[in-house]
Amino acid sequence: MTPRDRVLAALAHVQPDRAPCDYYATPEIHGRLLAHFGLAVRADPKPFFFGDNTVAERLGTDIRYIRAPYVGPPMPTFDDGSVMNVWGVRRRPMANEYGEYAEPVGAPYAAWTTVQQAEAFPWPDPDWYDYDAVPALCRRYPDCAIAAGDFHVQDFINGVAFGRGVEQVLLDIGEENPVYLYLVQKRHDFYLRHVERILDAARGRIDLVLCGDDFGSQRGPLLSPATFDRLFAAKKKEFFDMVHGFGAKVTHHCCGSCRALIPRFIECGMDSLQAVQVQAAGMDPYELKRNFGAEIALHGAVDVQGWLQKATVVEIREEVNRLIDEVGRDGGFIIAPSHHIQPDTPLENVLVFYDTVGRRRAGAAGPAGPAAGPHRTAPIGQTSET
Repeated sequence: MTPRDRVLAALAHVQPDRAPCDYYATPEIHGRLLAHFGLAVRADPKPFFFGDNTVAERLGTDIRYIRAPYVGPPMPTFDDGSVMNVWGVRRRPMANEYGEYAEPVGAPYAAWTTVQQAEAFPWPDPDWYDYDAVPALCRRYPDCAIAAGDFHVQDFINGVAFGRGVEQVLLDIGEENPVYLYLVQKRHDFYLRHVERILDAARGRIDLVLCGDDFGSQRGPLLSPATFDRLFAAKKKEFFDMVHGFGAKVTHHCCGSCRALIPRFIECGMDSLQAVQVQAAGMDPYELKRNFGAEIALHGAVDVQGWLQKATVVEIREEVNRLIDEVGRDGGFIIAPSHHIQPDTPLENVLVFYDTVGRRRAGAAGPAGPAAGPHRTAPIGQTSET
């Protein structure tokens, strides 16, 4: 199977030669992998994988991400190191124990009490992107599955909270605040048109669209199924239906415990649930496979919330093989980190994870036996793509 065949089979709930694989990492890990493979290390490694597929190629993963190049007005930068995004939100790299994270600076939407104030804000335009460049980007990856989108596509909770504040957004959801509902509609309308134009330009070559919303906390969902139905379900369904109209599938990122919402996701037409944060309540991938595996694919499930940082080589190989065998049985699974691989993860553990998948592809080891098709084996850390 080609990588594209493998991904399409998995998303169709058909058994591929092995579970397809994907890659997500923080800038710190991405930079270390670039250095490990002797690749050019950017001064600023962001975006750390969307559109930068060099590490994914060396790891032998099956999906390549493309994005329409931004050609709109220059985004302002500031003396404190912050940069404004197209939504008018400034984010500045702030150090933590292991690296840094781009935190929002200020909250430009926070003081708004009327829809008229929101209407007066300079919102982004889908015309700020070069869709004519999309076909050439797709042609770079003739055998791989191609994905468009990003975690921030839609993102009605986090995306708005960066400009309005987390506490205010949670209050907004409970009160169904008209200002918040206007902001949700603005994001929905923008990404509906933007992604539609990418898919149209790709002429059927994009297989998967990544979008996102963090509906879960560590212990449970942030909102009830009834609230999801009232505020978000119709917009999710409209977006998913648009993607399906181009023959592509949807993989939807959701951090935390969203098990109670999975039946709603399925009703909306979500093809794949991305992240599968193993340590969150109710998100055990083996149990999710048993309960929902025939109706929705799982995309993630290699635990980066402390486990990958501390696991031994033997433990990583055993768990990766078990995920491939059990969650990947009959398709419906893309093995990947449960979020970005975190900066405190030993590089050896990252390489062991992907090398184990590579060995399954090469048929060198594993309970499922040899993989179909031509292959090349490679030592740890130098996995080569089929």
